[in-house]
Amino acid sequence: MIDNLSLLGMAPILNAQLLLDGLFVGAIFALAAYGLALVWGVTNVKNLAQGEFVIMGGYFAWYLGKNGIHPILALPLAIVVMFGFGWLIYRLIISRVIGKDMFISLLATFGLAIVIQQALNLAFGPEVQIAESGFEIRSLFGGSVTVADIKFISLVLCATLATIVVIFMKKSRMGQAIRATAQDARAAKVMGIDTEKVYAFTYALNAAICGAAGVMISMIWVIQPFYGVTHSIRAFVIVVAAGIGNLPGVIMAGLGLGVAEQYGGFVLGAEFQQATVVGLLLLVLVLRQIQMRRHRQAVV
Repeated sequence: MIDNLSLLGMAPILNAQLLLDGLFVGAIFALAAYGLALVWGVTNVKNLAQGEFVIMGGYFAWYLGKNGIHPILALPLAIVVMFGFGWLIYRLIISRVIGKDMFISLLATFGLAIVIQQALNLAFGPEVQIAESGFEIRSLFGGSVTVADIKFISLVLCATLATIVVIFMKKSRMGQAIRATAQDARAAKVMGIDTEKVYAFTYALNAAICGAAGVMISMIWVIQPFYGVTHSIRAFVIVVAAGIGNLPGVIMAGLGLGVAEQYGGFVLGAEFQQATVVGLLLLVLVLRQIQMRRHRQAVV
């Protein structure tokens, strides 16, 4: 670890590589986390299957690429199919835990995550896969820094999708209904809003967002049926750190997590890269607990 830290000091250009890689992948983390923030804020369901939705989207891209279709063309397909899948899952499972104790929703979505993992494992096998995009890898600073075109394209796609979702939430009738339900579901129902439909749409929209994020993850990183849990943890870290309904905070936390994970993997070793995410989750929870305790003391 000391040697790696010294290397960062002696070769500052490595910092540029880690920073760029972290920002590119962090943008995708932020996109998936925004979907979780929507579901959490509107339905109060902590979706432990968030990462599995991401991996499902990744397998759409990988499967199309394997059959001669460019993986990036899987993006609209993944959005549509995952939206329908999310709506179905809401009707079958999530609608039964709305308004119930938090642990009921956690157990329900945890069970859903396990089922999806095993289904993907049976369908595609346990091997690590990557969707080959075929785009070029460009070199900067005499070859010391490399940037794959697909990473830049993914960043642009993430920004575009996030912008579309924000405009939808602000301008459309369903978006306004979602915001009203998130503020006060009972009042929204009194005003004639079909809150059940809003809940279903929100959960389906989250699945569609995760599917889009998974398509990009499969092209710039790797996918495997049991990798979903790490994406779920990342999304929870980002949402807890940023707060529900805070889109700028989600973006900043997502980018920050991506950079922190890249540095953690370089300094501590690749085997501790995921441990960095878990450590950050524990740190965020401790800091939140301290803030809540101070707030309670101030109120008293």
